[in-house]
Amino acid sequence: MTETATEDRLRVLAEQAGRELEDASALDILAWAADTFGKRFCVTSSMEDAVVAHLASRAFPGVDVVFLDTGYHFEETIGTRDAVAAVMDVNVITLTPRQTVAEQDAQYGPALHDRDPDLCCALRKVKPLEEGLGAYDAWATGLRRDESPTRAGTPVVGWDARRRKVKVSPIARWTQDDVDAYVAEHGVLTNPLLTDGYASVGCAPCTRRTAEGEDARAGRWAGRAKTECGLHG
Repeated sequence: MTETATEDRLRVLAEQAGRELEDASALDILAWAADTFGKRFCVTSSMEDAVVAHLASRAFPGVDVVFLDTGYHFEETIGTRDAVAAVMDVNVITLTPRQTVAEQDAQYGPALHDRDPDLCCALRKVKPLEEGLGAYDAWATGLRRDESPTRAGTPVVGWDARRRKVKVSPIARWTQDDVDAYVAEHGVLTNPLLTDGYASVGCAPCTRRTAEGEDARAGRWAGRAKTECGLHG
């Protein structure tokens, strides 16, 4: 089968699954992905929490959990990654950019994240993920429709045209209350920063605490029109 034919098959599969699994539980969606793709399926996690990784470990013990270490993470985020690797039935894989922060500073100047955050995200997040997903046909994310207007149309299973892969968002229909209930019921690891005023956790230079009533992602790239790092559109 040619590469184009394979991509067409995956795209049709994704679109069909998105319709058929719209009302399915998160666990059933992940079980479908595990059954369909096996080791060609992985979960990506920012280590804001380990909800999707925990769900995936129930559907697919030993599943690959891919984490992007941008070099700018909070210590708490790295600690959460290490704890997930230690206590959950998953295989944590850490991806890193081609350049260290120091090498990037030498080429582009210090604090690129302040001057050109889109380029910084492209170099330290988007490109490494695209390279790291090469071994997979499908990947799962923790995107939820209630997080922001840009995520309101997230399908539970869709086609990632940029990466030509099936994109699974098993908790797309969940609310923050659903997440909190799952964490409490299963004792799921969460980033300590979530109890320290951060509603969403990204790279340290580009993340601040949020005020009462603010959108969950208001603390990301505050003061800029930028709302996404580029991983999800």
